[in-house]
Amino acid sequence: MQQSGEGAPAAEPARDRAIDLARLFCLALVVVGHTMMVSPVLHSDGTVTSENTLGNQRWFEPVVWVLQVMPLFFVAGGVTGLHSWRRLRSRGGSALEFAQGRLLRLVRPSAVLLAIMFTGLWAARLAGVDPQVVQLLASGAGMPLWFLAAYLAAQLNLPWLAALHDRAPWLTLAGLVCLVVAVDCLRGALPALAYANMVFLWCAVQQLGFVLADGVPRTPGPAGLLAVVAASNLVLGALVVLRLYSGNMLVNLNPPNLTLFLLAVSQAAALQLSRPLLIRVAALGPIRRLLFFAGRRSMTVYLWHLPLLAAMSGLLLLTDLPQPAGGTAAWWWGRPLVLLGVLALLAPVLALFGRLEERPTVSGNPRPRPAAAVVTAAVVVFLPVGDAALNGLTPGLLGGGAACFALAVLLLGRVPAREPGRGSAAGSGPPLPRPPIRANLEP
Repeated sequence: MQQSGEGAPAAEPARDRAIDLARLFCLALVVVGHTMMVSPVLHSDGTVTSENTLGNQRWFEPVVWVLQVMPLFFVAGGVTGLHSWRRLRSRGGSALEFAQGRLLRLVRPSAVLLAIMFTGLWAARLAGVDPQVVQLLASGAGMPLWFLAAYLAAQLNLPWLAALHDRAPWLTLAGLVCLVVAVDCLRGALPALAYANMVFLWCAVQQLGFVLADGVPRTPGPAGLLAVVAASNLVLGALVVLRLYSGNMLVNLNPPNLTLFLLAVSQAAALQLSRPLLIRVAALGPIRRLLFFAGRRSMTVYLWHLPLLAAMSGLLLLTDLPQPAGGTAAWWWGRPLVLLGVLALLAPVLALFGRLEERPTVSGNPRPRPAAAVVTAAVVVFLPVGDAALNGLTPGLLGGGAACFALAVLLLGRVPAREPGRGSAAGSGPPLPRPPIRANLEP
């Protein structure tokens, strides 16, 4: 760690509970939102289709401007990721070691999920379940995989983007936004190019997290933050009124476009503005305990909630229970029961697989993994995830993805557990930032 005073190591900043609470809020909103969207329909001819009930409601378009919190996920990821990278660098860690840790935290729980989904869906096929139903379950349960592709792309690029941020923060951010706009301008002529914003857009949003992580003097005061919230929403509204972009933020999500960056600007400013309130709420005993548990198992909840919801909905179609049409009063009244059912199914999953989020470490400072192993692991992870994000998930891709993820885990091995003051570069990096935002040091 960076030394201070008489050579004593500088104390690491405490966790920022405002960031923890914001991430918990985002996760809860995603889980609740999905229970209002997934609606399989069994038709009289025996065919099964899926409807996005909430997304098809016209009144929902303006509401989703507030409820589309995926940009806030990436802003928070930028805050925590930058602090984690600076801590690792101050202890002598490298960008490859950072990538190794990030890959392991996402790939280990994902590998188990894909393997279990593959086994379960093929067992359903062998048991005589209609292939159409199996494919519907696979495609619905695979929706979170686009997040893996986007989040990994942003996090693996974090070390060199952090270096650019340290030299020219606003120029770096402006450059990424220009790339986003360029892709949006060309996507009409080259539709496939739109998916380049899976990298450019989410990296730009992550950079906003870097700005928050550094705090004063790079972020304005309360009046300035209110102005940022108002201005970003006014610009977003103007783009929608001019019909340059859709007003439906679910449509704008995949592939992403400039509207999500404007939402991110508004949400980042609102997060900074509401920090005092969030910290007070997070200090409450029950909330503090919930944050401690949820923060250690958030990826497991995110990965598993939709497959469990899809499986539960599919099984209900095989029963004689009433199946109200999506959007009817009976359907809406049944949503709390569906949410409770998903939470009940998540409890044993968290008990069985939650520890997979904790990356395996080895004590001491052994030789790091070869660069070729880490790069190969990243490639074999992105192949199935990218395919699923672009073309949808199939039972066959589930099997291939599980094999690729298992190979990646073997290639990545264990991460050295570095201690303060150890490593050739110890003490050479800049000190970790101090308040108003403190480090959420992820494992």
